[in-house]
Amino acid sequence: GDIGEILPGGYLRITDRKKEIFKTAGGKYIAPAHMENAYKESGFIEQCMIAGENQKHPVIFVQPSFDFLKEWCRRHDVEWTSEAEIVTNQTVIDRIWEEVEEVNGQFGKWEQAKKMHLCGELWNVDNGQLTPTMKLRRKPILKMYAEAYDAMYAL
Repeated sequence: GDIGEILPGGYLRITDRKKEIFKTAGGKYIAPAHMENAYKESGFIEQCMIAGENQKHPVIFVQPSFDFLKEWCRRHDVEWTSEAEIVTNQTVIDRIWEEVEEVNGQFGKWEQAKKMHLCGELWNVDNGQLTPTMKLRRKPILKMYAEAYDAMYAL
């Protein structure tokens, strides 16, 4: 059930789980875990989830690294009063989108996230978004953000 790649020296690196792969409306397959790990290399992104099964393009849900983001806001005179408010600030949205766009360049055109939703809630085991081993629980996250997900595909 795992997907991997052979490294120099004959070593195997596991990069994704087969059951998490999804197909877009255009027939292209996307392995989200590998992509999510690349996006999480940004200091702005604590967790993220790529979605878009049977859709024309993938989208990304981002849970910001709030400690990093608050410090960035302080240095750039961006005012906020709560985590729910900070993710609606257009300056913050634009800055995190820059991070997403930079990482998008590593992937094929069909794999690149075309839209983003910033999530103001922390994903954790207690609220059902993460497993005890800190893996994403995709269905509960999609259910929680169903309205935002639908809006990203609305014309």
